[in-house]
This record gives sequence, C-alpha cells and structure tokens, in this order.
Amino acid sequence: MRVTRRAVLKGLAATGVGAVTGGAAYGYLYERHALDVTRAAVAVAGLPPALDGLKVGLITDVHRSHWVSHEDVTHAVARLMVERPDLIVLGGDYVTWGGGDNHEFVQPSAEALRPLEARYGVFGILGNHDDDHDMPAALTRNGVAMLKDARTRVIVRGEPLDLVGIRYWTRRGADIAALMRGATGTVVLLAHDPRRLAEATALNVPLVLSGHTHGGQVVLPLVGAIAAQKFPVVAGIGRRDKTTMFVSRGVGTVYVPVRVNCPPEVAVLTLISEAATRTV
Repeated sequence: MRVTRRAVLKGLAATGVGAVTGGAAYGYLYERHALDVTRAAVAVAGLPPALDGLKVGLITDVHRSHWVSHEDVTHAVARLMVERPDLIVLGGDYVTWGGGDNHEFVQPSAEALRPLEARYGVFGILGNHDDDHDMPAALTRNGVAMLKDARTRVIVRGEPLDLVGIRYWTRRGADIAALMRGATGTVVLLAHDPRRLAEATALNVPLVLSGHTHGGQVVLPLVGAIAAQKFPVVAGIGRRDKTTMFVSRGVGTVYVPVRVNCPPEVAVLTLISEAATRTV
C-alpha cells in the first residue's frame, strides 16, 4: 500500500501531537511560529550581469486556517518587507483545502498579504489547496499579479526576466514548453510542486522556485523528513544538470499543526552567476 504524505503527517499527529509530549509539544507550541528568514545566494546558469544581485523574496504555503492565524501571516510579510526584495514570488497554498470552511479564509489570506510590494512586482501561482477562481481573484484585488499557466516579462536594468507561472495541476512537459515559447530572457519557472524539476531540466530552465513540501514539516533525527521523501528537493537549494531549484519550507502547516526540526520561513534569494564565489 502506498504511504502518502497526508497519512504520514496524520500518523505523526496520532503518536506525537496526540500525546502532547516532548518534541511534538514543542513543535506545536513554539516551533510552528518560530519564523526564520532564509538568505541564500542562488547560482543561475547563464545569468546576465544586469540580473546579478537581484533579490527575490519567496513566501509560500501560507495555509491560512484556524491553525495558521492572521498574525502568523502578517509577521511573515513584515519580516520579508524588512529585507526589501526587488521582486516577490508567492508560491501557492494560501488556504488549506478541506471540509468546506476553507473558503472563509480566502479573503483574509489575500488581505494579510496585501502589504507586500517590490520594485519589480509581486507575482503569485496556485497550489493544490487553492481553487481556480476565488483565491486568485482575491489575490489580484490585493495587488498580486497571478500567473495561471502564463508568462510575463520583467525588465531589470534593461535585461528581460521571463517569469513562467504554472498551476499545481499543470504537469506535462509539452504544456510548460508552450508557455515558454517566445521567451528570450532568463527564464524562472514558478511551480508549486518541486517534482516539476524534471520538466524544467528537460527544457533547460535555469531556475525553479517551489514550495509544497513544508520542508517535511516533521524532520526526525536520523530518519529525516519522512513525509517529503518523494520530492527531488525537500528544502533549500538543489541542482540537476544546468537547472537550479530552491524549495521553501513555507509559512504554515497542513494536516497537523506542528513543526519539528523544521521551522517556517520566508526566503530572500540573491541571484548570482555560476562563476561568482561571493556569499550573501
């Protein structure tokens, strides 16, 4: 029988959070609110000099719900704005799907993200917990340029940067290739699911930004992130051929309101050329 991420997290809930002991209690009471700001230099193949040093802010997997409060989200927004990124990406899963009460959090989630602003814009994609209409409409009303299987171009210091945003459900390489057709600048694929690394590599996409994994959410000593083992990159920077991927641990939690050895984060990524050796 196939073991799913949901089953693993619910099993951990039954054995860990249910008992409210040790690391599980710490993960529920403290760690799920202990937001990190992750600053990373990300090497990008073929990056032109004009884009070297561009700061990209990434917030993903907000999962606004009864368990993820307005304050959790606004705190993440405030921490990112202090970093003054040049461009901001929202990686999907703004609410948690299930039951039917998720709809009440669509507008509050979008409103909590409204203070985000950057010189070159704020762009969003959809995750597997987002509907295809109400959530993107709410985000659009609050200043986010939504990329639903779409490409847009940003001009940075005279250099084109092409952002290709796909929905979680868009998986075929041919469909992604069609969105890239005509792109002449550096391409960044915004894909909620890190498993799109395979398609990006085949298409020679130099950079992919993702979320979805929550970094595993529960990372056990010696064992690691059980719930995220199927992903090519669980958290942080990964590389396949000439494609670099960054996967954020995200802000919220899903299925189980706990994080263990895996605090939430917002990320600030400084793009650098492959030849660069400096650090942020």
